[in-house]
Amino acid sequence: MIWIAVDAMGGDFAAAPIVDGALAATRHFDLGVALVGVKEVLDRELHRHVHDADHGDIDPARVRLVEADDVVTMAESPSAALRRKPRASIRVAAELVARGEASALFSAGHTGATVMAAHGAFGMLAGVDRPALAATIPTRSRPAVLLDVGASVECRPQHLLQFAVMGSVYARVGLGVESPRIGLLSIGEEATKGNELTREAHRLLKASPLAFVGNIEARHVYHGDADVIVCDGFTGNVALKISEGLVEMIEAGLSSSIRTRVGSLLARRSLRDFRRRVDYSEYGGAPLVGVAGITIVGHGRSSAKAVRNAVAMAYRFADNRFIARVEQDIAAAASASRA
Repeated sequence: MIWIAVDAMGGDFAAAPIVDGALAATRHFDLGVALVGVKEVLDRELHRHVHDADHGDIDPARVRLVEADDVVTMAESPSAALRRKPRASIRVAAELVARGEASALFSAGHTGATVMAAHGAFGMLAGVDRPALAATIPTRSRPAVLLDVGASVECRPQHLLQFAVMGSVYARVGLGVESPRIGLLSIGEEATKGNELTREAHRLLKASPLAFVGNIEARHVYHGDADVIVCDGFTGNVALKISEGLVEMIEAGLSSSIRTRVGSLLARRSLRDFRRRVDYSEYGGAPLVGVAGITIVGHGRSSAKAVRNAVAMAYRFADNRFIARVEQDIAAAASASRA
């Protein structure tokens, strides 16, 4: 059975939704969860499940508790916190994977601390210089992958090529896209547009064995012209945060519109479909690609549904040998670039 190490203390509302979602995953998938956190908190959460019929039964063969004395809070510097707190929940969870006691890691806690803990415990994959967070985004046709959205702020052209290769594997394993099309986020469609980073990255991507479709302007990100869109972490994080804010504004406007048109079944259905397409909880989390261990990073506001889907994603990645497939494709891309 595949085991997932879950940082039960990570997230804005931990530990209740983390435990709820992790336990739900054990009931729907052939996996076990190692809940890592403060013993008293985890005992209380499990006690709540045992005495609440609405949450379902706990299979003791699929759940184990791993004690961690400390938590890295959102307000802390991740590097300083991890040095001061060797028994922080995210660090203990990452070490479980590094020792082979679990196959993948999930955390909805401090993103910086998760990246650093995963990098420290697993190291980087051969041929990969920087990690990247790969977010799943909706398009007109089907979901696509945007990376990096925050793990590596300053990048070189070869890093974007590596992101493209890793994003392509994610699109195949996580989204079922047989031959992912790769786009480069830039300020114009022409190869000469953009800064030095994007122009050189364009040249590398065009020479690679990937299905590169060229530059993608920001206004076309959600059109579905590419299955994987690559950029540096600063640009990707800004794009993602602007998108989240726009979604919240549109959703509020649609809700207000429906309230003024009582009985509009079509409008209510449209709103439900819109929410489903843009809801991050449908995908669960963003894989941290590039580190030599499966790591899924959840939103700080992750609900139980989001956690369940993130743990399921971790399970699928482990079951489909995601790390080995990334290594294979990175090696192929490196060979092509030297040819």
